[in-house]
Amino acid sequence: MSGRPGKVKVLIVDDHPHGREGIREILSGDDLFEAVGEAASGEEAIALASDLLPDLVLMDIRMPGMGGLEATYRLKLLLPSLKIIMVTVSDDITHLFEAIKRGAQGYLLKNLDPSAWLQYLREIAVDEAPMSKELAFRLLQEFSAGASGGAAGSEASQPQAGSSFPLTPLSGREKEVLQRVATGASNREIAAALCLSEHTVKNHLKNILQKLHLENRVQLTRYAMEQGLLRQ
Repeated sequence: MSGRPGKVKVLIVDDHPHGREGIREILSGDDLFEAVGEAASGEEAIALASDLLPDLVLMDIRMPGMGGLEATYRLKLLLPSLKIIMVTVSDDITHLFEAIKRGAQGYLLKNLDPSAWLQYLREIAVDEAPMSKELAFRLLQEFSAGASGGAAGSEASQPQAGSSFPLTPLSGREKEVLQRVATGASNREIAAALCLSEHTVKNHLKNILQKLHLENRVQLTRYAMEQGLLRQ
């Protein structure tokens, strides 16, 4: 199955047929998205992605054999520009950290309202998805616990050796934008707070991601925590 021009091609990955059917039904509610393929395992997802070249993968986190986390890591090596959203019944922050480390852009809970799914996926498709304020708070809590020894040995929770606020390559304005991204603010909210246009905020975000070699807002939040930007 090949995608049509102007559509966001989606690969659905879930080991349960009913799960795949449910996701396909949600996607059918928005003409922007086209399900171009379905996989029941991580291994099958990698094989299909190589042939179908989707724009977006909706990846179940728990599957027999190769799970969603390992499949995400391998897919990002194979197709670095691919956007991957984890689909899960649990919002366990540990799983989220691991998914982001492996290249995922975010996650969706299976029990969310379909309209919330579609809104989030649309924002992901155009690179404007804000991180929820609840998630930003939970990430800060997890990071703080790890930094104080509460999550010893967790790479995702520990500051990078030698990293410090003065070494960040960002300008003063970019730091201000990043601080607000890390609290879960949307582009519109950041623009209002800093008296900027949304277009300017988008440009700042693009520059920040390029400078830091990061991919999404959750990774930016982790960086802000590591650099102490949220404690300024």
